[in-house]
Amino acid sequence: MSEVLLERDGAAAIVTLNRPARRNALDAATKAALRAALAEVAADDGVRAVLLTGAGTAFCVGQDLGEHAETLRADAGSAFDTVERDYAPVVRLLATMDKPVVAGVNGTAVGAGLALALACDVRLFADGATLATAFTAIGLTCDSGLTATLSAAVGVARARELVLLGTPFTPADLGATTVGRDELPAAARALVATLAQGPTAAYVATKHLFAQQLDAVLAAEARAQAGLGLTKDHQGAVEAFLAKRQPTFTGEAP
Repeated sequence: MSEVLLERDGAAAIVTLNRPARRNALDAATKAALRAALAEVAADDGVRAVLLTGAGTAFCVGQDLGEHAETLRADAGSAFDTVERDYAPVVRLLATMDKPVVAGVNGTAVGAGLALALACDVRLFADGATLATAFTAIGLTCDSGLTATLSAAVGVARARELVLLGTPFTPADLGATTVGRDELPAAARALVATLAQGPTAAYVATKHLFAQQLDAVLAAEARAQAGLGLTKDHQGAVEAFLAKRQPTFTGEAP
């Protein structure tokens, strides 16, 4: 089964994260498949709008921490190469491709999963979807552009609070539109179909204006994560998460 499904519906493309048993956690294969699918639709002049959604009950719970733990154990110095190799390119594609992108958030979106949703141009959430930043719970800061996109969505003060405390929140905090969980797939497809018939050039210009500072944010986040990835706080927190116990943080500097 492919980790990412790509479907075309007229002038719209539907990209579906397809690891429902893992709540669409992002392992290496899924990240590579997502990059490839988004690059394909970005380059396809026949596609005028894109829908990104998830299979099953979650949109995306972010990085697959089981795989990440294996990488940390093998070579902690390379564990965060994925930020610039995978996450940053995916976010750039979502935020800057020359067509609007809708996030159909069918359930839980945390960490990089939340960042993917916020990198899209428009979001439609299922009722009851749970959102969280999740990074500080494992001794990290934001990546995937979340520093910028979450601040834009809720304001800088609230974004700091949500990142530092890691408190779960809801689509209402984003002022987002919600629909019933069962209604989400059809509603999201209808929204992307409407955008596919709109003024694409105007949409593109708008996207590029909003994304002007994105590269600087992505680069700064990558540097911060690379340093934090070497700390005992992060490495210990990942092991604690997998063992289903509370982490203990010493507060050491990167």
